[in-house]
Amino acid sequence: MTDLFAPLQSLKQGDWFKLICGASFQHLPAVRSLTLAYTLAGADCIDVAADPAVIASAQAALQVARTLAKDAQKRGFDYQGNSPFLMVSLNDGEDPHFRKAEFNPTECPTDCPRPCERICPAQAIVFNSIKEEFSGVLSQKCYGCGRCIPVCPYDIIYTNSYMSTPGAIASLVMSTGIDAVEIHTKVGRLAEFEQLWQAISPWADQLKLLAISCPDGEGMIDYLRAVYDLIAPLKSALIWQTDGRPMSGDIGDGTTIAAVKLGQKVLAAKLPGYVQLAGGTNSYTVAKLKAMGLLKGGGQGGQGGQGGISPLSPPSPLSPPCSISGVAYGSYARVLLSPILEQLENKEGSKTNIKATGSLEEDDTLLWQAVELAHSLVSQIKSQQER
Repeated sequence: MTDLFAPLQSLKQGDWFKLICGASFQHLPAVRSLTLAYTLAGADCIDVAADPAVIASAQAALQVARTLAKDAQKRGFDYQGNSPFLMVSLNDGEDPHFRKAEFNPTECPTDCPRPCERICPAQAIVFNSIKEEFSGVLSQKCYGCGRCIPVCPYDIIYTNSYMSTPGAIASLVMSTGIDAVEIHTKVGRLAEFEQLWQAISPWADQLKLLAISCPDGEGMIDYLRAVYDLIAPLKSALIWQTDGRPMSGDIGDGTTIAAVKLGQKVLAAKLPGYVQLAGGTNSYTVAKLKAMGLLKGGGQGGQGGQGGISPLSPPSPLSPPCSISGVAYGSYARVLLSPILEQLENKEGSKTNIKATGSLEEDDTLLWQAVELAHSLVSQIKSQQER
């Protein structure tokens, strides 16, 4: 039972790592491979779309990871077979994380240089693809970053938001055996948040973790306090996810500044719970946090204002944090592994053996290359605990 709370120990120590597969990313092979690689690399949480098929793909990868624990250890990785928390993302209203790009490819002039295809980080835009037998946006791969919209010379790309009613979401998703829920909200949507919370609250006691993700805005801290008053008392651990620059971590080092700045703002408010960065996070984030003294070091457990912790009991979510407890990586973490995923996809497309599933664990070389890449990111925050 101790493995159930290993991720909470990471929160406590300040070396929590979360992989964001994408709140609207539904490409099942990629979700499965990303989950497997980052789990073996030591991730504490895997955040996926609130889609039963996506959840099932992630759960299958977690089962495979447990069978590879000894192999991972022999190769020098610290994975002990403990499962990271499986989290789903829900939204209480329109949100860029829950949208997809769309356009009619027949409206594209034949001489268009197609900058949308080049700029898409998810390789979700294709033209006359033989493999896909399709032109346009591959919906299951698109996660709504919106970078294709301003570069279109003919202004024909738009986005559609995808929202489910709270009642429909609750019974469908909460019964799948997930460990955690993240609610995406915005300042001014307290009534909508309350409606969603009421829908999932019957399952709240079974959750090990609740995360609230909110971008910056006027009155943000007062809004988050109102949200806390609405959900309290809470048995699970609580994370405030500071969404600095959504879906931009793979752009460059400048994006991490917004994430750190917003994290500082929420830390200063001394809200109950943990503070975790997201939105613009990348390979520069941990170094920036360390340079600013915003990460807790040593893993002694009594620092940061949250008291001690035993392996069998989760920490109290009621004490305010004194440092950033963790970092979530989305677009950067996915793009980091994209060369491996592309190789796997191309290899699968050339297979004639219908029994082959194209799963990452079937290719030993690609598997451990993927884990090595994932570990290069995970180890940045995990290494602060090493002595």
